[in-house]
Amino acid sequence: MEDLKVKNKVKIARIEKGNLTQGDLAKLVGVTRQTMNLIEANKYNPTIRVCILISKHLNCPLDDLFWIED
Repeated sequence: MEDLKVKNKVKIARIEKGNLTQGDLAKLVGVTRQTMNLIEANKYNPTIRVCILISKHLNCPLDDLFWIED
C-alpha cells in the first residue's frame, strides 16, 4: 500500500489565530504538546478526529489545513 504524504498548515493557522501556543491548542484537542509539534512538522499524521478538532478550534476549514501531497 502506498504511503500517503499528508501536509498541513496548522502552525500558520495557529500563529494567525493570535496568542495560541502549541500547548494551548494541544490541550483543546486532547493531545500532548509534543504530538502537536510533530503534527505541525508534518512528522505525524493525526486521526480524523484530531484534524476536525484542530479545524474547529482554529476556525479554519479542514481542507484548508490538511491535504494529500502527490
